[in-house]
Amino acid sequence: MLTIYNTLSKTKEVFKPLEGNKVRMYVCGMTVYDFCHLGHGRSMVAFDLVTRWLRYSGYDLTYVRNITDIDDKIINRANENGESFDALTARMIDAMHEDERRLNILPPDQEPRATDHIAGMHAMIQTLIDKGYAYAPGNGDVYYRVGKFVGYGKLSRKKIEDLRIGARIEVDEAKQDPLDFVLWKGVKPGEPSWESPWGPGRPGWHIECSVMSTCCLGESFDIHGGGNDLEFPHHENEIAQSEAATGKQYANAWMHCGMIRINGEKMSKSLNNFFTIRDVLDKYHPEVVRYLLVSSHYRSSINYSEDSLRESKGALERFYHALRGLPRVAAEGGEEYVERFTVAMNDDFGTPEACAVLFDLVREINRLRESDPQAAAGLAGRLRVLGDLLGVLQLDADDFLRAGAEGKVDAVEVEALIQARLQARADKNWAESDRIRDQLTAMGVVLEDGKGGTTWRLAD
Repeated sequence: MLTIYNTLSKTKEVFKPLEGNKVRMYVCGMTVYDFCHLGHGRSMVAFDLVTRWLRYSGYDLTYVRNITDIDDKIINRANENGESFDALTARMIDAMHEDERRLNILPPDQEPRATDHIAGMHAMIQTLIDKGYAYAPGNGDVYYRVGKFVGYGKLSRKKIEDLRIGARIEVDEAKQDPLDFVLWKGVKPGEPSWESPWGPGRPGWHIECSVMSTCCLGESFDIHGGGNDLEFPHHENEIAQSEAATGKQYANAWMHCGMIRINGEKMSKSLNNFFTIRDVLDKYHPEVVRYLLVSSHYRSSINYSEDSLRESKGALERFYHALRGLPRVAAEGGEEYVERFTVAMNDDFGTPEACAVLFDLVREINRLRESDPQAAAGLAGRLRVLGDLLGVLQLDADDFLRAGAEGKVDAVEVEALIQARLQARADKNWAESDRIRDQLTAMGVVLEDGKGGTTWRLAD
């Protein structure tokens, strides 16, 4: 029985879809003004993991993740680059998709873009005005009236009276209350704009997600996700807008993943302490990076360091060594490991415990490798099936273990030396065998002699 920690109730709840076996999930995606950093990768991988487990568990999932393709950061960056905002966002969307493919992230079922939903935003804003939850002061802007929404703060547990302390209205704003937030921004010189009932302008950030989510999934849906930095004000404002407009509960469960941290601080572009996904993938195998992101619980923060990536690499090497030399056959046996893995994942997607199960399975594979190679191969198939639910262990073992060898050693030369060493051993010429091993060691090559022959990899 799957349980999910619901940020709205601050407790784990048994997951029950609103409609039979169908699950509708919306996740806040990228604002595409720059390359994705590893913090964005954390969120994308976390909800890719949720997607894989829900589908494996038999749910009929519709996964929607939006793209914010118009906002202040996009406009400013496009102006800095001397290009149109849509040319910038097109490049960044292509780059984002490339990063996702390299990290083995499955594409969402729908990927709506804010600029394709302007008419829907106009309709929701007008509904909010008609109901008294929004107002247009006449300067081209439209604001949401926070004080009118009785449930404001229920997600983040913030109180309106506390939020008002220190809040103020900027000189260029026409708010009635400093807590009110913008739904529609009147046009400013040099900015892209769309016609609206309140004059030309562009949408505020919060209204974009309310409209895209309800357009794709309906007025109420099962799961809303994103990074925990979005809990307030973005998700709080989404709830206020959507529930005021529809009169219905917006999302049944709220899931928030933890951040990547550098020296205790959140990785972010505003703090200039970020590493782009492609920067990290230039140094580390994509599966190493992915394993780093899935081996910690999705709600916990991850401290990024060279040491943590080396640990991730070491774990994967242990898995792939167990798979190495065994034929690819269908999963067979190991039902107790499947049961333990399932219990872990059904407990709010408990990946640390699930990874521990994989290590236990590896020990059993290694124990059986010599005595019962057929059983070991069946368990290796089981390891790949469970690994696939985490998005790892689908590569050829030798390919992974030799990753990065290109440009460092000549694979043909290495294979020739291995064959020469095997011949020396057959001739009982131990001195020559040792000399060749030493030569390969000096080249940074590690030999591993086993029942199936001699294999090699690069030393760490």
